[in-house]
Amino acid sequence: MSGNRRKAFLVSAAIVGGAMLMTACQDGDAATDTGAAQGSSATPVGDAATPAGSSAAGSGQSTDKSSNATGEGTEDTAGSGSGADTGNGKREPVGQSCGANDISWNTRSETQAGGYILIIAKAKPGITCYLPAALPTVAFGSDGTQAGPAEQTAGKQIKLSGSTTAYAGVNPKTTKGNGGKELDFIIVGVGDDDPDPVSLPVGTITVEDPIVTNWHTAPADAVPFS
Repeated sequence: MSGNRRKAFLVSAAIVGGAMLMTACQDGDAATDTGAAQGSSATPVGDAATPAGSSAAGSGQSTDKSSNATGEGTEDTAGSGSGADTGNGKREPVGQSCGANDISWNTRSETQAGGYILIIAKAKPGITCYLPAALPTVAFGSDGTQAGPAEQTAGKQIKLSGSTTAYAGVNPKTTKGNGGKELDFIIVGVGDDDPDPVSLPVGTITVEDPIVTNWHTAPADAVPFS
C-alpha cells in the first residue's frame, strides 16, 4: 500500500470512529433523557401512593373493631362466672359445697366387719350441694379423737339433691382387747373446716383407733374393713 493510500485509510477510520463516538454520545443522552422521563413519570406513582397510604390509615378502623371484639370476649368471660376448667376451653359452674347444716343426717348400726356405724346423708328439701371427694370428719368424745381413713384412695364428689343419699361407714374400734372409751354419740362434719358439725346419737360404743370410709352412693361400698 502506498503512503498516500495508507494515510487516506487512517483518516477514513478516524472519521468513522468519530462518527461512532458521536452516535454513542447521542444514545447515552437519549438514555439519560429516557431515565429522566421515567423518573419524572415515577413521581405521580409516589403521589398516587399517598391516597393508598390514607386508606391504610383508614384501616385503623378494623383495628378498632378488633379491639371491640377483644372487649366483648372479656365481657363474655366475666359473665361466665367462676367455674372449673374442663380442659377443653370451657368452664363448668362449680356447685355449692355441702355443709353439715345443709344435710339431713341419720345413723344405723350394722354387723358386717365386726360391727360398724353407717352414716346416712341426704340434702335438706330445696338444697342441692356437693360432698367433696374426701373423708367425712368424724370425731369422738370431748378429747376430739378423730377417725382415720378406712380406704387408701380418695372417693368421688357426690351431688346431693332430692332423694340422692350418701353413705359413710365408721368402725369405732379397730384394736383387739378391752381397751378404749365408751361413748354414745359421734360428731360429724363435711371436712375439717365445716363450721357447723353435728352430734349424732349412736348408742353405746367403745372407741379406740376408729376409721371411716369415703362417701359412697351405695351402702354396700361403705363397709369399713380394717
